Amino acid sequence: MAISTSRETGARAAGALRLPSVGLVDARDRPLRDLRISVTDRCNFRCVYCMPRSVFGKDYAFLDRDELLSFEEIERISRIAVAHGVRKLRLTGGEPLLRRGIEELISRLAALRTPEGGKVEIALTTNGSALAIKAQALKDAGLDRLTVSVDTLDDALFQRMNDVRFPVTRVLEGIEAAHEAGIGPIKINMVVKRGLNDHEIEPMAAFFKATPYTLRFIEYMDVGTSNGWDLDEVVPAAEIVERIGALFPLEPLGARAAGETAKRWQYADGSGEIGIISSVTNTFCGTCNRARISTEGRLFTCLFATEGHDLRALLRGGASDAELSRAMAGIWHARDDRYSEIRSELTPELRAARPRIEMSYIGG
Repeated sequence: MAISTSRETGARAAGALRLPSVGLVDARDRPLRDLRISVTDRCNFRCVYCMPRSVFGKDYAFLDRDELLSFEEIERISRIAVAHGVRKLRLTGGEPLLRRGIEELISRLAALRTPEGGKVEIALTTNGSALAIKAQALKDAGLDRLTVSVDTLDDALFQRMNDVRFPVTRVLEGIEAAHEAGIGPIKINMVVKRGLNDHEIEPMAAFFKATPYTLRFIEYMDVGTSNGWDLDEVVPAAEIVERIGALFPLEPLGARAAGETAKRWQYADGSGEIGIISSVTNTFCGTCNRARISTEGRLFTCLFATEGHDLRALLRGGASDAELSRAMAGIWHARDDRYSEIRSELTPELRAARPRIEMSYIGG
């Protein structure tokens, strides 16, 4: 792919890299539209399905500060990704609000523009623990969308699941603060694990029905190796829809945009909607348009990837924007991932033996 470098310096100074939008597609003709960026590998929760204390205890070795991508490096990768067709940048973690100065990074990313001059959507996924304090600053910095993890409204269970005795009421207060600050849409994610919190499906639906927020139920996934994933603990999407529909009749909705992960259902009485993310029982690999950048700058082309591609080495090794652009384009062109589609073909032994990256390392 030939890309002129003659305007790189001036364009970078002006805040927009003016590379042509090439509309990258991978080996399965899937475009690149969504880039998820992990800004820290640390989290103040120890959720059982993501960062269990038995693995991420006090002796766990997190990355040193100089190993993390700087804001300048994240901005540079994001600018090139936008030039290649990315239209949404989502900040994840760990817990992204633990990254000092996160508002500055949001401001930098919110200033990016597409080759046509359009705005790039800036989103963030959080456990909500710091939202009540940071909501207005996040909005002022340019945050558009927000996703908050809430796995139960039962405070005793919530504290047991996050394993740090953090009360659910403080998360709910943070969500309200974000809404009052004008951030939106706000989505609420509930990971459903049978035998742990599946009895909370109906209470969660009842609580968030007719609120400004969209509740999304996520099938428990085999991301990483530390959560002890078992297929028997997955509550299928069809069961979730059936259970909610028995209380509140539902009607299916079409997708708002290509590549959406959640199947949408609206309440028949018009009082809002829910989403179901079913990467286990009803896969969506065929339309997946997301790439992920790990905390220290490795590009992953799938949530279930076994390895990433080191962009930090290029960034810190003196690579030009054109060289970095070609590298990113080549990685995406070669992408052939479809793990969720082939999961059922693998025996439990093969699934267990397959190396997987932890969700806390590359974000959800």
